[in-house]
Amino acid sequence: MSQPPTGSEASLPPPPHIAIIMDGNGRWARKRGLPRLVGHREGRKTVHRITEACNDRGVRYLTLYTFSTENWQRPAEEVRGLMLLIERAMRQELAELHRKNVRIVASGRLAELPAGVRGALEDASAQTAGNTGLCLNIAVNYSGRCELVDAVRTLAAEVAAGRLQPGEITEERIAGALYQPTVPDPDLLIRTGGDLRYSNFLLWELAYTELYVTDVLWPEFSTEHLEAAIADFHNRQRRFGRVPAPAG
Repeated sequence: MSQPPTGSEASLPPPPHIAIIMDGNGRWARKRGLPRLVGHREGRKTVHRITEACNDRGVRYLTLYTFSTENWQRPAEEVRGLMLLIERAMRQELAELHRKNVRIVASGRLAELPAGVRGALEDASAQTAGNTGLCLNIAVNYSGRCELVDAVRTLAAEVAAGRLQPGEITEERIAGALYQPTVPDPDLLIRTGGDLRYSNFLLWELAYTELYVTDVLWPEFSTEHLEAAIADFHNRQRRFGRVPAPAG
């Protein structure tokens, strides 16, 4: 388990963009003999805590992997409960997030979501559009592969319409066709629950993101664990494929 940060660690500047795979809600509940939805409700409390901490610390972007396209394969009761939890969280947290200058956006195939969830996300995005603090990016009904498919379809339509030549398709064009083109690539990806995989999350955007994995389950992830991840990030040497310059 990660150790609490020292005073000097807590004062380190945060990465501009932190993305989180929030894993472990079900295991947290199972260890206690509780239904999985109880774990998801506890996980919502952690979302509140970590979003508030990131906003207070000056993080510019926070992307949360909330519900993947693969999650529809879970039991129907759990999916219904998750959809209701996301909708309620958006509506109940909106006033406080707006007051704290948080801007809310969403990434994923949003048109496929239940009307209540889609409406809650649209309302939150519209009401906070002018805010200038933390940008909270909710990845819901999200898949990294689907995002790339949708980007390719957008560019293919431009080519078919004669507005774009195939040779004009660049990395920048692809990035501009993603769900949230104004959100920069993450600097740090945190995965709770200990698994060592990306789980179809931000496959394009994570090319040079620093990865931090902790065994801590999401409902137990604290602000101290967040600070430990930030401290670890500052110990990395980010090369972006380049050979680092010699010291001195």
